[in-house]
Amino acid sequence: MKGRQIILDHINGREAAALMVDGQLDDLLIDGDAPRPGTIYRAVADRPVKGQGGMFLKTPDGNVFLRQVKGLAPGDVMLVQVTGYAEPGKAIPVTQKVLFKSRYVIVTPEAPGINLSRSIREDDERDRILAIAHEVAGEAGMGLILRSACDGAGADEIGEDINNMLDLAEQVLADAEGPAEKLIDGDGPHVAAWRDWSDPAEVVTEEGSFETHGVLDALEDVQGIRVALEGGASLFVEPTRALVAVDVNTGGDTSAAAGTKANFAAAKALPRALRVRGLGGQVVLDLAPMPKKDRRGFESALRAAFKRDTIDTTLVGWTPLGHYELQRKNARQELRGLLK
Repeated sequence: MKGRQIILDHINGREAAALMVDGQLDDLLIDGDAPRPGTIYRAVADRPVKGQGGMFLKTPDGNVFLRQVKGLAPGDVMLVQVTGYAEPGKAIPVTQKVLFKSRYVIVTPEAPGINLSRSIREDDERDRILAIAHEVAGEAGMGLILRSACDGAGADEIGEDINNMLDLAEQVLADAEGPAEKLIDGDGPHVAAWRDWSDPAEVVTEEGSFETHGVLDALEDVQGIRVALEGGASLFVEPTRALVAVDVNTGGDTSAAAGTKANFAAAKALPRALRVRGLGGQVVLDLAPMPKKDRRGFESALRAAFKRDTIDTTLVGWTPLGHYELQRKNARQELRGLLK
């Protein structure tokens, strides 16, 4: 099957959304048991963790962890937003910089001004979208980031989305005082797919569509550790408690350039391999042997691959043993634990 398909269904009783590109699973959202990213709490400061420069906060769903706190004392009340999923044994990460995110706009209460996605390049279209935003939100006093989905969208759609997000932001910000409480829940997989997978695609919503459109078969494949690469090489992705270990194998290719070719192919495949498995945190690449002169080209290939990825990833660099390290946001729950 060629092209893009967004498939909305359930798996093991959990709401899920799959993005298939040319018949291959490219992204997956699946509901878990932890609070969803985007959830906003009115939280109460509990106790500081001086060694980590953070503080535990109380919420109705248990303790959460806020980094880089200044001037907070136990008992203080604040609004916080879940930024991702916790690693095993750790508290849920949150931030005080709450955002209100939809398909066309992100409202940024603490960062005023109107900004437009750089992916929208045509001057007339940029002017049109900015004019809509200024007309709807000119006196709002909050910041807006107009997303790439605005490109070609109708003025009514964009304007309504901006209004809805501004209204939601005002309601939440006005409710900052009181005991610990969940104010809004983060978006589920079906809404998040509508919000974030905005490129043109066929949308499939029939019950059982994961089976009829090959998603279940793809999930069986990505539960394994091996990812086939071009030229017979392989990538092995193995999560451990401390980190995600990635090994690159050249397979049957014994030519002088085999290691370099396999590593470049691995760079291209790695974002998807991590994304569909829900893996983040520390990632360590054990690459195939290649000359040091090829390292800069490999870094460029890796940077280009992650630039197209939607999950924040920092390319940290080389270790003394020749491994390459990444730090990736835990934006998804690990797939293995959800499908058991």
